[in-house]
Amino acid sequence: MFRMTKPQVFCLIFMMALLLVPALPAAAQAEDTTSAPTPPPAPRVVVKLASLPYQVQAAKKIFLSNGGAEPDELFTGGPDRTYSQFNDAMKSWGRYELSPAPAEADLVFEISFRDPISFTEKLPVYSPELKLVILDPKTHVVLWTFIESVRTALLQGHRDENFDKAMTKLVEDVKERVDLGHSQ
Repeated sequence: MFRMTKPQVFCLIFMMALLLVPALPAAAQAEDTTSAPTPPPAPRVVVKLASLPYQVQAAKKIFLSNGGAEPDELFTGGPDRTYSQFNDAMKSWGRYELSPAPAEADLVFEISFRDPISFTEKLPVYSPELKLVILDPKTHVVLWTFIESVRTALLQGHRDENFDKAMTKLVEDVKERVDLGHSQ
């Protein structure tokens, strides 16, 4: 009679398992081919971007309004950072002439920063965002709104970098939409 020690039995089982593992994916594939055929992938839905209102396309002069910033110690630069960075971006773009008064402007671009805090299961969740509202200065009607989330981070430098990236993305979104209207 053939006797095996416990370590030998363990090694034998281990070796058999190693030999069977490569065969499992092949067996699973063979099993899949006998099952019902997989449905074709759903067609991709293409959403056409809506054009900005005519006033935004035709405008020559804009007034930049500081919609404010909530007090926030997470980001450096103080309450004027949002307005200053957006003002610099609009100046460097050069598409619109910046007006010193809203009455002289074709549009009002109101930029703001919010950092609402919500609580889930007793943990605070920060959702900082940049918001640009485009208004008709004569009627005060909101013509368009852009919102860009600012990713949070643990380190101060990364938070500030994410703020800058969000501002760049917001400005790029505005440029893309304005340029889309001119190309149509």
